[in-house]
Parts: sequence; structure tokens; C-alpha cells
Amino acid sequence: MAYKGFDLTGKVALVTGGNGGIGFGMADAMAEAGADVCIWGTNAAKNAAASEKLKRHGRKVHAQLVDVGDEQAVEAGFAEAVKVLGKIDNCVANAGVSGRGKGAILDMTAEEWRRVLRVNLDGVFFTFRTAARHMVPRGEGGSLVAVASTAAIEGAARSSHYGASKGGVCALVRALSVELARYKISVNSILPGWIETEMTANAFGNDKFAGNVMPRIPQRRWGVGADFGPLAVYLASDATKYTTGRDFVIDGGYTLF
Repeated sequence: MAYKGFDLTGKVALVTGGNGGIGFGMADAMAEAGADVCIWGTNAAKNAAASEKLKRHGRKVHAQLVDVGDEQAVEAGFAEAVKVLGKIDNCVANAGVSGRGKGAILDMTAEEWRRVLRVNLDGVFFTFRTAARHMVPRGEGGSLVAVASTAAIEGAARSSHYGASKGGVCALVRALSVELARYKISVNSILPGWIETEMTANAFGNDKFAGNVMPRIPQRRWGVGADFGPLAVYLASDATKYTTGRDFVIDGGYTLF
């Protein structure tokens, strides 16, 4: 018999950036474990395709077009999700963007810096603040999970804005884990290594890059979205109510080697 502590029946999860990659892997696993799921994305076609896949688990699925860098859009989107699904027990702030163009600090523009932090850091702040404002008055606790990156703990050369945004996410998680503990709300972060998604397609398609990075991954493969499903279920479950303020590194051993 399966361990009942990981059964998510009766819970509702919201995943930003849940229509592909890591976000979809997490939403898919939580739906399989019994949770109703809401996914946010900025691409209607991807939202629709992801929703159809998620529905195979027989759970309620709701998809919304939400730009997490837009404060009003986040608040309106969250209110709609609660109206449709009744509540949110687990909120995963996964939506993010990578750097583009010249990433060296000597060439980086203020616009490029702000573009990345707007989604990667401001988006997590808006999402978590709105989720906390929902969870605290309910008095039933909850789980907040932020998807950061190993760039938060390594020197992200020529991508300092990305590294800064993800480092900020980890600091935010630690602060909120202490602040919200009295309300039975756990707050944790996940730090992916090199994961095969649309956002990393250009890098992985570069033979020189792949040749340099792959030998540093002990498991000798790129990660995939499904690798994050088990951890998503774990952190959403009642089995981990005493786990908070932690950074979970999922990188095939990359940062250790």
C-alpha cells in the first residue's frame, strides 16, 4: 500500500509557468497524486495543450494567462483561481526567464537587468504575497515553493542578472519561512541544475557548451521536467509540514563535481 502521507487528495496546487518544462513536471505529478491543479502561463496554446495532458489524471484543471511580473495580473489571476477551485493549498512560483543578448556586466543594459528581475524575483514576490494573503486568514497552513537555480549558489558569469534574481529568491524563501511559520505555512526553494526545457534549448544545441558541461554532471544526462515531480508532491504533502526554509538542489550531482 502506498504511503498515505504523500496523498494530495483534497488539495489544490497552483503552478506558475506550469504549461511546460519543470512547471509542467511538477503540476503533472501533483495531479497524479490527487491534487486539483491550476497552471499559469503566457502562451494560450501551451496552456491548452498542458491542460489536456493534466486532465488524464481525472482531477480538476484550470489554466490562466498570467504575467507574474504584473502585480495586478497576479492578484486578479489568484482571485480567479480561488473562485474556480475553491482554495489554494500549495503555490509553486516557477515562472522565469533567462538572459538574452550580451550578458557581460560591461555591456548589460538597465533594461535587460530589469527584464529578468521583473519576472524572476518580482514575480515570486507578487505570487507569494498574494498566496500568503489567502493562506494566513484561512488558518489551515499551506506550502510555498519557489523554483530558483544553481545560479543562485554559483558564479553565473555573463548572467549576473539571472544569478542575482535567483539568489534573491533563495533569500526571500529563507525570510518567509521564518515569518510565516507561525501560520503553519512552509516555504522552500528548488534549485535546478542543467534541465532540458525550451529556455535552455539554445544552450544545449551548442556542441561546445554541451561538451564542456556534460562531463561535469555525474549522472551524465540533462535533467527533465519529470525529475521535479516527486519533490513537488513531497513539499505539497502533509508529510513535510516540519520542513521549511530549505534549498533543494536537483542537478544530477553537478554542483558537487
